This record gives sequence, structure tokens and C-alpha cells, in this order.
Amino acid sequence: RAALDRATVLLSMSKGGKRIDNVWGSGGGQQSVKHLVKEIDMLLKEYLLSGDVLEAERCLQELEVPHFHHELVYEAVVMVLESTGEKTFKMILDLLKSLWRSSVITMDQMKRGYERVYCEIPDINLDVPHSYSVLERFVEECFQAGIISKPLRDLCPSR
Repeated sequence: RAALDRATVLLSMSKGGKRIDNVWGSGGGQQSVKHLVKEIDMLLKEYLLSGDVLEAERCLQELEVPHFHHELVYEAVVMVLESTGEKTFKMILDLLKSLWRSSVITMDQMKRGYERVYCEIPDINLDVPHSYSVLERFVEECFQAGIISKPLRDLCPSR
């Protein structure tokens, strides 16, 4: 009975529910990969509509999966490759810059995201014919912005 009373108090506290969800195992790393991929995809689409970098950063941190931030990098770069026009290119570049500068995305997670794109670029190119040239340009811009290292830039596949 004492445990139930204590749980009731904790759940009724402001923001307590979120904390309890994580303690009891329904948040953070306990979420399915499929769910996390969907959340990241929605986060990126919402960002492209709103342009609110701070909101995107907050949403990413709320997912509480820093070991999975490479997925955001991967999905973001693929969105650039699939987009037409400069708007998405510039917005994703700005988002990655901000997440890099605020240390929300670590060097390791950034590297893993780019390496995944590099591995899958032959398949992406089947659906998006100019993806190699867009990737090369985006990678160069990211390097110039200090988001990625020279060795990672040099790994970028080219046609």
C-alpha cells in the first residue's frame, strides 16, 4: 500500500510522469528502433516546416537516446539528397551546425551517420540520380562549417 501511495504522489507531480516513465522503462533507450526512427523523421519534417532549430534540438534531447543520434544525421543527409532546391540543403546544414556546436550530436554520432549515407549512396542514387554530386557538395559545405573532419570528408564517395 505504501508503494502505491508513493507512486500516486510521484505521478501527480509536475513532469513527474515523464521521469517515472523513464525509471519504469518506457522512455529513452527502451523505445523501439522503429518508433525512434519515426520520431526523428517527424522531428526533421517539423523542423523543415517551422525552421525552429531550438525546438528541433529540444525534441531530439527529449528522446533521450544520444547513442541513436546518428539516425538523425543519416535521415537529415538523405533528406538533402532527395530534396529539390536550396531550402532543405541550407536548413539541414544550419540544423547540423547548431546540433554540433551545442554538442548535442557528438563527433562519433556525426561520423556514424555520414558513414551510413556513404555506404548506401549507390542505392540512393538509383532513386535520386544526382545524389552523388549533391552529397559531395553537402559534405564539402559541412567540412567548411567545421561539422565534419577532413578524413570523414575524404571518405565521401564520388562518381
